[in-house]
Amino acid sequence: MIQKNRSTMNFTRIWEKIIPKILLAIAIISILTTVGILSTLLVETIAFFKQVPFLDFFTGTKLKPLGADAQFGVLPLLTGTLISTVIAMIVAIPIGLMTAVYLSEYASDRIRRTFKPLLEILAGIPTIVYGFFAFTFVTPLLRSIIPGLEPTNILSPGIVMGVMIIPMVASLSEDAMSSVPSEMRQGASALGATRLEVTFKIVIPAAISGIVASFVLAISRAIGETMIVTIASGSSKNFTFDVTQSMQTMTAYIVEVTGGEAPAGSTLYYSLYAVAMTLFVFTLIMNLIAQYVSRRYREEY
Repeated sequence: MIQKNRSTMNFTRIWEKIIPKILLAIAIISILTTVGILSTLLVETIAFFKQVPFLDFFTGTKLKPLGADAQFGVLPLLTGTLISTVIAMIVAIPIGLMTAVYLSEYASDRIRRTFKPLLEILAGIPTIVYGFFAFTFVTPLLRSIIPGLEPTNILSPGIVMGVMIIPMVASLSEDAMSSVPSEMRQGASALGATRLEVTFKIVIPAAISGIVASFVLAISRAIGETMIVTIASGSSKNFTFDVTQSMQTMTAYIVEVTGGEAPAGSTLYYSLYAVAMTLFVFTLIMNLIAQYVSRRYREEY
């Protein structure tokens, strides 16, 4: 028995030494993957800017990647991306925040346990389904209401993107509000505050870091959305602020170039990486803002 226990202890010691090395290797793989993606984007983007001036790319209002007189201005793509994101947030923030308020402050435990999983089902629907829903249902409905709305437009996918990210805003905001200690609610109620006053003057200010972080993460999700805008917004590279017209986002352009016949080494091919790098910088900035807000306004109880 003593010999058996010794061999077991030796095996345990060896295993304890191996496990940290395995975990370190897994962590290094994830880091190397990120470095590989960044290096690929950076190298190809530099190759693009050797052919197209930096200022022409970021200040150009015309994007005509095909033809002899090709132009590579990214402003039409930036405009389409930002407008679709703004529309999505106009839909998602009020509905998501009010849903979170109801689940956190007004709903009973039974309703919360039932309603929250049903709400999060929206997050599990494939985005291509949302895209077809926007193109076949929302767009015809909006065209019956808004005269002059084009068959492909930026308004319809923006609204559907907002519906898609409602669960993200609602779930993260509800988690932030639920983490506020009940003693703060009870203290405010004891001083004569109504439930509505407690919600908007005590709970939401106390959970503001988590709520704002959910908004910023939802913006990042909307900026990076691909299939909805690819299907429903069209491929017109218009530099306009008219939401009734067809526009193209950065992700939709990447899909178009990837699915087309862009010869390797051509300016069109390299433009794919330049747009991807721009998209990466946008999402990175949003994530950094979310982290800053969470750390700057975090309340610890």
